[in-house]
Amino acid sequence: MTENDVPEGAVRRRGGGETAHDTTQTFGHDSDLSFVPFGADLTEVEQSAIAALPSGSALLLVRSGALAGARYLLDTGVTTVGRHPEADIFFDDVTVSRRHAEVIRTGTVFEVVDQRSLNGTYVNGERVDRSELRNGYEIRVGKFRLNFFASPADLAAAGA
Repeated sequence: MTENDVPEGAVRRRGGGETAHDTTQTFGHDSDLSFVPFGADLTEVEQSAIAALPSGSALLLVRSGALAGARYLLDTGVTTVGRHPEADIFFDDVTVSRRHAEVIRTGTVFEVVDQRSLNGTYVNGERVDRSELRNGYEIRVGKFRLNFFASPADLAAAGA
């Protein structure tokens, strides 16, 4: 192998004329995509964070993956999700596309929109191109499972 040969699936760092390429990997088994309904196992800290959400915002809680326990505030019109270092929600894992999905807010309604990712975006176990998010819904991005929680103020106003 010469110094210019790159093994399949390897990534070389940019610089010195070398190029990097996307290496998103697909899941190996359908069992990786199983849907396990969300249980009421929120910690006291998570419950407090949800209770403190202002109107027009929501929270994503990472339930599994390397970042389990992380919380992401959704309080802008568009939140990007992916493996690109500039993504608003950065998941550094080969099962996540560089530009995997976006969460779009319109008023107090949130939707997840897949960005033609290799592994797809799942809501409650179903692959979606676009889906409205409701309180407690599970979103799957690569190996990461997240739960969506809307502001309690918005839920009360909607009568939910």
